[in-house]
Amino acid sequence: MSDDDRSYPNRPFLGVGALIFDGDSILLVERGHEPLKGWWSLPGGILETGETLANGIRREVREETGLEVEPGAIFEIFERIMPDAEGRAQYHYVLIDYICDIAGGALQAASDVSRAAWVREDELAGYRITEGTLAVVERAFRSRKKT
Repeated sequence: MSDDDRSYPNRPFLGVGALIFDGDSILLVERGHEPLKGWWSLPGGILETGETLANGIRREVREETGLEVEPGAIFEIFERIMPDAEGRAQYHYVLIDYICDIAGGALQAASDVSRAAWVREDELAGYRITEGTLAVVERAFRSRKKT
């Protein structure tokens, strides 16, 4: 599905995202295509018809990063509505972010991402992170400190 197919939708698209930690770092990917090309976000994407949420997150992470993951608990559900200059919803996504454990594979940027990086909390300010994502990532770091 191209980004043009997603613009000005009749209804929101359902997306899944992965919060993957390795030690004190979280995995971020740089988007290689519009919308938001060049911005950093969590690995993930749009759920396909007939696909379970868990299988969707596994597929998206594998396609974008080469990693195999096992999704755990849902961490966050939020909407991303991106209006055009006239205020109409040009893009509308409902995103479900999962805490995921690495189950295999080797990290490499692939599919629709241009780069993938392990990022420590104190390095987040150096990345142009998509709206809404930074707050989720910061909450995830805080939640890990509590456990």
